[in-house]
Amino acid sequence: MARLKISFISYSLNREVDLTVVLPSISCPDAMMNKHHEADPEYPVLYLLHGYGNNHNGWTAYTNVEYFAEEHNVAVVMMSGENKSYYNHGTEDRFFDFISEELPEYIESILPVSKKPENKYIAGLSMGGYGALLHGLSNSQNYAAIGAFSAAVAPLNTGRKDDPMAAATDVVEGFEPATQNVMSDEEYAKLDLRLLAEKVVEEDRKIPVYMAVGDQDFLLGADTEFKDFLVEKGFDVTWDVIPGYGHEWRFWNIQIEKFLDWIPRTDKYFKEYGPKRSI
Repeated sequence: MARLKISFISYSLNREVDLTVVLPSISCPDAMMNKHHEADPEYPVLYLLHGYGNNHNGWTAYTNVEYFAEEHNVAVVMMSGENKSYYNHGTEDRFFDFISEELPEYIESILPVSKKPENKYIAGLSMGGYGALLHGLSNSQNYAAIGAFSAAVAPLNTGRKDDPMAAATDVVEGFEPATQNVMSDEEYAKLDLRLLAEKVVEEDRKIPVYMAVGDQDFLLGADTEFKDFLVEKGFDVTWDVIPGYGHEWRFWNIQIEKFLDWIPRTDKYFKEYGPKRSI
């Protein structure tokens, strides 16, 4: 597996952006037998989002995602989303535009990854779980599946008095309820996962969803309610609750492997070799 550190100027964010990308490459046994580097121009690609307080380094620092990605022959793209819940803030922090348009354009222009929606996935933990659901539901035609691990099922920092995350995060220091609405109803409607899911159903573009949470996680109740909502709307939801785990990296390390085992695959590698690669 190759680990790439990339910095480039974003036209959506008007500043330099840092990425970590893991890309399939020859393994040690491969190198002993095949004296060449040959990239597959259509590697499946997972856009993997971090949680509040982390950055593009989090997943590779605290989990075995690099090993799991090589085992499954999947490219993984990780960006720094700051603490912005992956939606647009004003004219500078246009994180929704960056993920939905610019990031895939950039990655597909410089790396040997598939441009086909059936070979693209989006997932994340906590705040990144919200981001994965936001983007996966808003643009379900662009992805084959969504993964949400210990997901915040509403955006943070909206300044809404009726913020649905207020009750779920009241045990977390620093999350204070707003006293007046800063974001308009029209703006918030674009971020409301339930409204987005209903629109997906109306437009007949449902997408498989994988959701997981530990039974000691403070987001268990909110996640369970949202999972039930998706099931009621007819989504194909895989639900995994593991006893004894809270909001923690040990849990997310387990879940990223499970998610890569679970994702629907139609790519050439999977058809020829099956779900796992011997390394």
